[in-house]
Amino acid sequence: MERTFFMIKPDGVKRGLIGEVIHRIERRGFTIEKLDMLEATPEQLKKHYSALVKKSFFPELVAYMTSGPVVIGIIKGNRVVDSWRTMMGVTNPKDALPGTIRGDFGQAPGDTGGIFNIVHGSDSRESAKNEIELWFGKEESQKDQTESQE
Repeated sequence: MERTFFMIKPDGVKRGLIGEVIHRIERRGFTIEKLDMLEATPEQLKKHYSALVKKSFFPELVAYMTSGPVVIGIIKGNRVVDSWRTMMGVTNPKDALPGTIRGDFGQAPGDTGGIFNIVHGSDSRESAKNEIELWFGKEESQKDQTESQE
């Protein structure tokens, strides 16, 4: 079975969407292995979004991601990395299809910018391993990552 990291961002937590997101994960048949609620630190976010640190919008991103608690977790299931990304929908909610989490609940950028897209998911198995290690520790990231083809 494959594993991936997911996060319900501050806007999803503030809007009371934790249960809806968890429900969709479980309804899809995935198993939640780990779940935690915490306040992300700027240091964690610099590591998590390391490819974006030099971008002009990075300070806005950190402000958004530290504006409230996040829910982090690990999901397990067949082809869960790709499936979870499909369930989330595309990054910008204005382009996300209805039926996806971002299409149903995300908020498109306003005049002041900012994309409030509810959730995050690892974009590859390697990213999943790295993000699990960052948020849950090395021991958790080293658990079996083999995928079952049942």
